[in-house]
Amino acid sequence: MQTELPADNTHPLTAEQVEQFQLDGYLAVENLFDAEELGMMLQVAKEDRLLHEHAYGRKDSQGRESRLSLWNHPGDDLFGIVSRSRRIVDAMEQLLGGEVYHYHSKLMLKEPLVGGAWEWHQDYGYWYQNGCLYPWMASCLIALDRATRANGCLQVLKGSHHMGRVEHGRFGDQTGADPERVRAAIERLEHVYCEMAPGTGLFFHGNLLHASDANTSPDSRWSLICCYNAASNDPYKDSHHPRYTPLKKVPDSAIKQTGAAVSSAGKAFLDPVTNT
Repeated sequence: MQTELPADNTHPLTAEQVEQFQLDGYLAVENLFDAEELGMMLQVAKEDRLLHEHAYGRKDSQGRESRLSLWNHPGDDLFGIVSRSRRIVDAMEQLLGGEVYHYHSKLMLKEPLVGGAWEWHQDYGYWYQNGCLYPWMASCLIALDRATRANGCLQVLKGSHHMGRVEHGRFGDQTGADPERVRAAIERLEHVYCEMAPGTGLFFHGNLLHASDANTSPDSRWSLICCYNAASNDPYKDSHHPRYTPLKKVPDSAIKQTGAAVSSAGKAFLDPVTNT
């Protein structure tokens, strides 16, 4: 594990918050984004033509579909600036113990009444296959809508990141963790429904078991998830996600200065057919 923070780290998290993350595998930070910033992000999420042109579906084991749009490099549009902001990147460096780089980001679209479930899985269950030797990886989920049990909020098994990597297999269009191992974990670990107000940020470890139910409510659940890898965990082989790429941080003030800037034509979205 990395042990030295970059000299310019602003330490947005307290020592107690870092300790809680290490113990539980996740950390919720309320009001990570204020109402003005959240309004701009929602505007971009709804109006960015390229985001919606590149969105694709993933069916759960029951055939219900959730949609997402995924890109590897952050760029200078609003979502790129958010993922490069110090409040997220410096926090990630505290949680992972050193320099990080942007692994990818995705806009998750769980629509009212039709948005499908996401099976229990670990993100590192996927990312291990990309040549990342260590689980020194984490994500920040930003709630753009209110997340509730009814609209399929994120669920986690508290402390499950201490289990290590679990074998994964295919369920519908998704890759999920070994069901037998998940059932055993559910019996022993606290099952937490992460209900969140808009603007809350949820930081979670790459080995944390998490899932979400289908959206059975009349309300949408949209979220932005920014994923990071430790710089010292540079993958040993190429994949559809980037190897180490230095991340240019921006001050938090850049978010409002950027405004509701949408994706540019050169933004590299993931093609789910070719996986590139």
